[in-house]
Amino acid sequence: MNTYQSFATILAQLLGTDTAVRIRVEGYMPLSIEAISTSADGNRLISLCHYGEQNGDLMRDPEMVFELFTHGEASAAEPLSFQNDYMGLLQEVYRYDEAGKKTHVKTRLKAELKSFARTWFTNLKDQGFLGETAIRERLT
Repeated sequence: MNTYQSFATILAQLLGTDTAVRIRVEGYMPLSIEAISTSADGNRLISLCHYGEQNGDLMRDPEMVFELFTHGEASAAEPLSFQNDYMGLLQEVYRYDEAGKKTHVKTRLKAELKSFARTWFTNLKDQGFLGETAIRERLT
């Protein structure tokens, strides 16, 4: 659970009190973070994404969606999906019923996305996206 708690801490630091933010660090693709919706359980869904451009279209490279929830007194964030438009790839950890409730978990994918998110957050920190020199642009 500590990993999911660290994910929630980093997402909160990146998003702050805003709904959508673009963060720029020289030499890297801008990072977008946005509260996009709520789950069927009423938890916030947060998108974290680098966007590239191809033929005038924005391309996710990649995007991960996280579900923020409370575990005891601590906040946690679980990766739900991974998308990379350049690869034509969309992976979702859960299957859902018609009401949006989780019905099945893909355990291997869940572990893979947890590992990828851990590496991505480390890279974002090392690249300066969590630092004071990063340029934050409030989108909403």
